[in-house]
Amino acid sequence: QVRLVESGGGLVQPGGSLRLSCTASESIFKISTVGWFRQAPGKVRELVASISVGGDTNYADSVKGRFTIVRDNAKNAVVLQMNNLKPEDTAVYNCNHASRLWTWGQGTLVTVSS
Repeated sequence: QVRLVESGGGLVQPGGSLRLSCTASESIFKISTVGWFRQAPGKVRELVASISVGGDTNYADSVKGRFTIVRDNAKNAVVLQMNNLKPEDTAVYNCNHASRLWTWGQGTLVTVSS
């Protein structure tokens, strides 16, 4: 069973940046399409970014131009760089297979507030 650990969240002011990292208990990221998801209070979980094995990326319209997903195969990690954060980005962020095949980790809370 793949165990996922997300980190890097915190409180940031609007316009600020955060870098989230996701690691897995197995070397599985390099053979999988990996996504970052988020769930805001009272809302369904949504996919915000994904990266394929070949490095192709996709982003939700709401984060295009502000978020960047990258792989670090040496560290078995997938990173989400988030810039120009907005209050509506406030959510718990999780990584998973893009098709949600793995057990969810605890996630990391991102709060954007002045």
